[in-house]
Amino acid sequence: MNKSDIIKTAFIQIENWLEHHGEAGYDPYDIKGHHFILKTIRLGQKNKFMEILREVIFEFFNMFPIFSRRLFGIQAQINAKAMALLGLADLLLYKKTKQKKYLDKVNYYSDWLLKNPSPGFKNLCWGYPFDWQSDILIKAGTPNGIVTAAAGEFFWQKYLLFHQDEDLSVCNPIATFFEQELSYHRLQPSQLCFHYTPISRNHIHNLNLFVADFLIKAGKISANKVWLDIGQQAVNYTLSNQFENGAFDYSGPPDKPQNFIDHYHTGFVLRALHSIYHELGDEKVKQALEKGYHFYIDNFFINETIPKFRPDRLYRIDIHSCSESIITICTLSDLFPESLPIANKVLIWTIENFQHSSGYFFHAKYKSRIFKFAFMSKIPYIRWAQAWMKLAFAKYFLTFQEAW
Repeated sequence: MNKSDIIKTAFIQIENWLEHHGEAGYDPYDIKGHHFILKTIRLGQKNKFMEILREVIFEFFNMFPIFSRRLFGIQAQINAKAMALLGLADLLLYKKTKQKKYLDKVNYYSDWLLKNPSPGFKNLCWGYPFDWQSDILIKAGTPNGIVTAAAGEFFWQKYLLFHQDEDLSVCNPIATFFEQELSYHRLQPSQLCFHYTPISRNHIHNLNLFVADFLIKAGKISANKVWLDIGQQAVNYTLSNQFENGAFDYSGPPDKPQNFIDHYHTGFVLRALHSIYHELGDEKVKQALEKGYHFYIDNFFINETIPKFRPDRLYRIDIHSCSESIITICTLSDLFPESLPIANKVLIWTIENFQHSSGYFFHAKYKSRIFKFAFMSKIPYIRWAQAWMKLAFAKYFLTFQEAW
């Protein structure tokens, strides 16, 4: 089988698996929302012994992911972010093929999201269906910027494709949520950083730029100067914290530096900067994007094929890094077409190494920190793996004209 046939067959397999399985599934963070694990996480932030115990427990979860969830009574759930990502994938596939089955799925995901926003807020927003520990405990259903921005991108791209006012009318209350209900920290008159949730106080670059990007797009089309201004101020904050080598830390000041530069969050930042540059035409954004792109390409791949988790670390080889590398390279290909062969190599490698014979994609290949051997986590996460990989296929088919 040639490479084109390998890719098409793999795509048909994941499509069939999702059709048979449905959208409900497990998530890497669902088990970490169990009250016992949350308590362990909090104690691990204060006590060295509990920190070690926490890491041992997490490694057990990675080695025995399905058994662990059955042991703790974790139920499969539908995740709003997965629904947004799958909706965006089918939207791109409809744009590519004009097949009615994809349009039907787009409308299905759109309806689901509109019927299942986070309750108790004036505007449209979405969150995760489980408790999770950030700088504080975030309860299930609490809206956050990452999930809401993913949903917003779905409705925005739907509007761009069909030009229906009903989709634009959905984008406006999402932007209003970002402006009025998602908290942010103004660090200077010209800089601010959005927080993860209305109750968070963290400073995360990829989240900040996703929100900024959406506000800038919504602000331009609706001539809303407030959205444009605060979006630009959020961009200013992240650009001011880019490292000289082009990298971005996961978090920014005044948070304590994490010195955590990883694959998929870097991809998120680059894709957001790419969109913002095309909206604003700002040369400062383009320069930051170029520096970030070169750091990314030079540091996050082995033999232009295997996505590394961090520049100095191969493991874990995560399906999220695999899918994000394909999406990032395809998205940036209008400015950097020379990297497209990497997307092709990564996709083939991912299919050959991460796809189960039934069609779904594995979570990650780990190297045990305790026993030092490599092992594969084969759980079929929906949001983390299947939704992102379907989107990666869709973006790939849309970029490589001969691929379909």
